[in-house]
Amino acid sequence: MDNRPLRGVRVLDLTNVLAGPYCSYQLMLLGAEVVKIEKPGHGDLARRLGPEPALNEAGLGTSFLAQNAGKKSIELDLKDPHHRASFEELLGGADVLLENFRAGVMERLGYDWDTLRRANSRLIYCAISGFGQGGPMSQAPAYDQIIQGLAGMMSITGTPETAPLRVGFPVSDSVGGLVAAMAICAALTGRSQTGEGAFLDVSMLEASLSAMGWATSNYLVSGVPPKPMGDQNATAAPSGTFDAADGPLNIAANRQQQFEVLCRLLGRDELVVDERFADREARKANRAALNQEINAALRRRPAVEWERILSAAGVPAARILTVPQAVQLEQLQVRGFFTDLAFPDNADRTLRVSGNGVHVNGTPLRPATPPPLLGEHNDEFALNADLGVVDEVAAP
Repeated sequence: MDNRPLRGVRVLDLTNVLAGPYCSYQLMLLGAEVVKIEKPGHGDLARRLGPEPALNEAGLGTSFLAQNAGKKSIELDLKDPHHRASFEELLGGADVLLENFRAGVMERLGYDWDTLRRANSRLIYCAISGFGQGGPMSQAPAYDQIIQGLAGMMSITGTPETAPLRVGFPVSDSVGGLVAAMAICAALTGRSQTGEGAFLDVSMLEASLSAMGWATSNYLVSGVPPKPMGDQNATAAPSGTFDAADGPLNIAANRQQQFEVLCRLLGRDELVVDERFADREARKANRAALNQEINAALRRRPAVEWERILSAAGVPAARILTVPQAVQLEQLQVRGFFTDLAFPDNADRTLRVSGNGVHVNGTPLRPATPPPLLGEHNDEFALNADLGVVDEVAAP
């Protein structure tokens, strides 16, 4: 696919583990050439993170494999004078420089924004950090779980009895990476009009609070703090997890019409005229009683049947799946969400990676090559660490 929007854009990627690599993975899927600059002999920490010890030992941990397909890898130590010369040569031809060090690390390495801008006035420099480049918390270490806790996410995850709970995947890392990718794309558009680069300072804490939607805005606008409600949706009822004959079922009858259709399909038309459930606010106030009535009716059929019946009638409803079940959904196969690649350094194994849910002109965005071995592309860029020379062999 050679018509991807970022074709011809080169990204120098200094990032590790997740937020940054997830950002550059999005840019790669959109067509950018992403060159990972990794510490010689060590590389991205994610190369050693995952459930298979053998892969971790080989520098191909699952966490790395999931976010780095389609990228290139070269080895440079930015504390070594010769390697710095090579890095600076690369900077001159780059469109984007991406890093997720703690605030101030690049400046201490001698690569503050003013220096980078002098080296390449068209450069877009994006720094992802836990708290942003300034402020009293800027120097604090921050992993995803730390951000989840500080953003208030954990305080509203779970039930009143179990909260605070960590969201079951690194949502703050992912949101931070997505916001950074969006900002980079916007900056590239701006540069096409002005010819000037930009410095993008992305805070995972701020991105997380922004992504929390009504949980944040209800307090900011109305002074109403959110509370942990488990599997129930605080904005409407009936909206949450319910009990079908064979397991849990999600239903989100958030509109009046959907509630009335739900009652009819359950054979419980009398609930519509029950004053306890007459409108949205009444249903929210009497949520427990309403859920009890609905669960009693739902237990007559398995979840998959209710999913089919309710969805066909315009009531949002679906089974609650495990991850192994979710990745088998026919919808994902039809949309081409997954890509099978050759496994790095192992011809007997296949690597399956995800896309990002975007189709361009009817075609899903896919990686074309597997995640790189550490330093796999040193020769392509003709790196000479002793002389500090980069003589590019293959243009993007």
